Amino acid sequence: MREIILDTETTGLDPATGDRLVEIAGVEVLNYIPTGEHFHVYIDPERDMPDGAYRVHGLSAEFLKGKPLFRDVAADFLAFIGDSRLVIHNAEFDMKFLNAELKRAGMPMLPADRAFDTLSYARRKHPGAANSLDALCARYKIDNSRRTKHGALMDSEILAEVYAELMGGRQATLILASEAAIRQQTQIKVRRERPAPLEALLSAEEAEAHGGFLGGLGDKAVWRDYIK
Repeated sequence: MREIILDTETTGLDPATGDRLVEIAGVEVLNYIPTGEHFHVYIDPERDMPDGAYRVHGLSAEFLKGKPLFRDVAADFLAFIGDSRLVIHNAEFDMKFLNAELKRAGMPMLPADRAFDTLSYARRKHPGAANSLDALCARYKIDNSRRTKHGALMDSEILAEVYAELMGGRQATLILASEAAIRQQTQIKVRRERPAPLEALLSAEEAEAHGGFLGGLGDKAVWRDYIK
């Protein structure tokens, strides 16, 4: 099962008030295991960067100036995600921004059911507990020490590990591997007839003596028919 672990960074909280995407990252996983394929791009938001947003992700307007516009990378982004499910922590937020940018670019928007929200799932699985990405890393003993600021690619890679733990993916992979090993060890080996009989190991003298013995038994020796 191919899925894309997705994250974005933005200039703020609401595209309806003029906030824009500034970074998109997607990590491909197959059966919860990252394949090494990913999509990552910084985007020129064509506006300033509020201080609050800058403190979150550290992307300045100066750094982003001259980076591709969303409309320039939209086709590559859509080609990368294909028709795979999108796995997002707090999916409503990211989907809202992605669809606002797609709409602005005159491209088809992503339906809400394309996204699997790991935040909602974690809240159902761990009711009453903290379920931020950092909290889930602590719960599942995932090293996120490199995450000093939010970054779409880094957060996608970390979320891929969290997602595998949330869904029991690692345990399932180990179980399948164990079952395969057991099946391999307990295979029934079917004996098949040899394409050609093995060469006799009797010496000429032994064969002659055996023939003499059979001659003394007459025609009632049932194994005579098998002697070549």
